[in-house]
Amino acid sequence: MSADKTYVRTTCPRDCYDSCGIVVVKRDGVVAKVLGDPDHPVSRGALCGKCAIAYNGVWRDPMARLGRPMRRIGRKGEGKFAAVDWNTALGEIAQRLRAIVERHGPATIWHTHYTGTCSKIAGGFPLRFFNRLGASEVEPDSICNLAGQLALDYVFGTAVLGFDPRSARDAACLLLWGVNPSASGPHAHKHWFKEAPGRKIVVDPVRTPTAEAADLHLQVFPGSDAALAFAMLHILQRDGRVDRAFLDRYAIGWEEIAPRLAGCTPEWGAAQTGVAADRIEEAARLYGAGPSLLWLGQGLQRQPMGGNVMRACALLPVATGNIGKSGAGFFYLNGSGRKGIRESYITAPHLRREPARSLSHMDLAATLEDAEKSRALFCWNINIAASNPQQTRLHEALRRDDLLTVVVDPFQTDTADFADFVLPAAGFLEFDDLVSSYFHLTLGAQVKAMEPIGESLPNQEIFRRLARAMGYAEAELFEPDAQILETFLRDAGVAGGFEALAKKGTVELWPEPVVQFADGKFPTPSGKIEIASTRAEAAGHPRTPLPHVDPRPTGANLRLLSPATPWLMNSSYGNDPKIVGKLGPEAVTLHPDDAAARGIGDGDAVEMANETGRLAAVARVAAVIPRGTALSSKSRWPRGSAARANVNVLNPGRKTDMAESSAVHGVEVTIRRASA
Repeated sequence: MSADKTYVRTTCPRDCYDSCGIVVVKRDGVVAKVLGDPDHPVSRGALCGKCAIAYNGVWRDPMARLGRPMRRIGRKGEGKFAAVDWNTALGEIAQRLRAIVERHGPATIWHTHYTGTCSKIAGGFPLRFFNRLGASEVEPDSICNLAGQLALDYVFGTAVLGFDPRSARDAACLLLWGVNPSASGPHAHKHWFKEAPGRKIVVDPVRTPTAEAADLHLQVFPGSDAALAFAMLHILQRDGRVDRAFLDRYAIGWEEIAPRLAGCTPEWGAAQTGVAADRIEEAARLYGAGPSLLWLGQGLQRQPMGGNVMRACALLPVATGNIGKSGAGFFYLNGSGRKGIRESYITAPHLRREPARSLSHMDLAATLEDAEKSRALFCWNINIAASNPQQTRLHEALRRDDLLTVVVDPFQTDTADFADFVLPAAGFLEFDDLVSSYFHLTLGAQVKAMEPIGESLPNQEIFRRLARAMGYAEAELFEPDAQILETFLRDAGVAGGFEALAKKGTVELWPEPVVQFADGKFPTPSGKIEIASTRAEAAGHPRTPLPHVDPRPTGANLRLLSPATPWLMNSSYGNDPKIVGKLGPEAVTLHPDDAAARGIGDGDAVEMANETGRLAAVARVAAVIPRGTALSSKSRWPRGSAARANVNVLNPGRKTDMAESSAVHGVEVTIRRASA
């Protein structure tokens, strides 16, 4: 080690599956470089490309970061602000909040947040303030994964007790359905997926790098996933691969599914899904031989019947008995609760004096238009002007002068441009915290490596100061970080406290792979897997999953898919110049047959349009998607285009069949060559 260098090991808290480790190289006390941690069990020395660029770019650039609290001086949306001190900003915000509470009630104050940072204190502590205030919440997961959570809860009683990724070493087959870790979890793609010894099947409409690396890619037409699952179940039942002993002991409702399988032949499945019958046969054979792992992606349930799709796919491990044994199981999320992290401790719901109120992100634009329902909006850990549906309508609603809007962010995002006050948040390299991966069963130390840029503060300190400005006195609102970390680690059973964890970086909480539901007990009302759910039925859903298929687009319409790009983490990194260069211009990919039918060539300027909006793009022609679909990545910063729009300008905010979640992958558009 060079005499003028020191090294800080920390954990990346970004919103991906990996929670990988990084090493911060400091020269003469100043951060010089951010690298991958060679000893980390996930990243193994390789920091993914987008993170490496951003962490050595805008995240440490004082010219790109917000350094002082800002008060609006221009019209909303113009992004014109003047710097003020913290006391002035928080004092004025508190004064306006008190007036709103007195005149309109706290329910008219809304807060919206997600995983701009996944670290536990910065991501959870602000909820203490909003609970004490009595504010209403925009349901965070309605923009991302809530339909899948509810669907799997109906079946298994939980969606957050997934398989242990380490169990892949004992799996004969890995089935990844509607997930693309090459973009959303690069280290899971590079190491976990590629190094697993079993045969790999990927179900995805897009020929992603993960699909290319698989032994078998089933290129299903969007909206037909449930039919594919039922066709596989038909084959499994026909070939005697259904584990009746497992079903009889651990599940209820199979007798309601079995009769429906007779007509779901491979040929029927091929007609419904676009996947050849012999490939469906091969997939069923590989999966049915077991032991098998099933990874259900969050993108899978972002379609009109996403809840039904998840319940249908969940039948595969149940029917084959691929639960409760080594190398078997399913995954959607791994929550922090199984690691001993109590969400109720960090969010303190007992502080609430008003009934909890929430709404779907799909209803946010309409709510913000209504002055009777909304008088204030806080946005933290989220960039709704980029990520939300009904983009044009939402931007217009955010221009309301009588809507107090406060944005907490490290950067001047599109959402921040609509704010009355912008409060500068510290970056993850600038304070200690705890990171819990939602794939691996690990905990990691987020270790402070540098001082906050300018006057920026961690989220939790911002809301401590705002609570003080409001005159609140509850001790929970001022609990220091060190005490919270001590409680977290004690509950998780991590010995030695934060200092000891920081030396290790990241720890596996169990020495050997955890077998999912090893005790055969499920947190459902019956204690068994509920293939037929009375809870679902009582909520207006079918008792069992159905082999439903969405109607195909008609006329000139194409079904638009807008998954993650490899170069962004949702909308994070979208302001880094090098990342913007990697992204290139707004683009849409068409199947060669669809492009030819519209007279569109590769590189042509085109316009995507529907009843919600229009978006200019460059055409890319490639046979990586099925006919009848189009592909355009999500989450660019709208301010990067002349029209201040991204692909969400085309998203009408249609809801899924369950949980009022986003059905963004059901959007339809027309695409034509742009006028000269």
